[in-house]
Amino acid sequence: MPHLNPSDLYSLEEYAQIRSDYRATIMAHKKNRALAIGPNATIYFEDLQTMQYQVQEMLRIEKIFEQDGINDELEAYNPLIPDGDNWKATFMIEYDDVEERQIMLAKLLGIEKVTWMQVEGFDKVTPIANEDLDRETEDKTSSVHFLRFQLSEEMIDALKNGTPLNAGIDHEHYRHTVSPIAANIRDSLTDDLD
Repeated sequence: MPHLNPSDLYSLEEYAQIRSDYRATIMAHKKNRALAIGPNATIYFEDLQTMQYQVQEMLRIEKIFEQDGINDELEAYNPLIPDGDNWKATFMIEYDDVEERQIMLAKLLGIEKVTWMQVEGFDKVTPIANEDLDRETEDKTSSVHFLRFQLSEEMIDALKNGTPLNAGIDHEHYRHTVSPIAANIRDSLTDDLD
């Protein structure tokens, strides 16, 4: 599994000097890794670059420079880096209006379990969700979930040979499909696979 080590990180001083340019590079990279499914749900696919940025930002905000603190951040974020046969993502349910968001989070229980990716010609792949902790109660779901989409060798081979990729959500209160997903996102996700 690829993962970040302390040697991959900039010191706080180095990061302060390069942050503006580095941030611009990461934001451009992230545009190829964000998949909107309908108007109120987005999957943000993570990788080594997005996680390095996240760790760098946490170290900066928390002013962490001691090894134990750095190791704690790496331990928290390394599990979100894909392993070569899967995609790992942050799934967000996004409603601007607070009241509407509360109503919909109560209606969308289990939405993370019916979100899917599909290599054309293969079955839909639903994610393993929230491996770190449960993110819903009896009354409502969370607006943030962590997903892992596990792919077969055949799916990976098909993607590497240019097969289209589709995505969607099949929840009774939120049904949307993206078919096929944009080439820039498909290509970025294919690059994650061994």
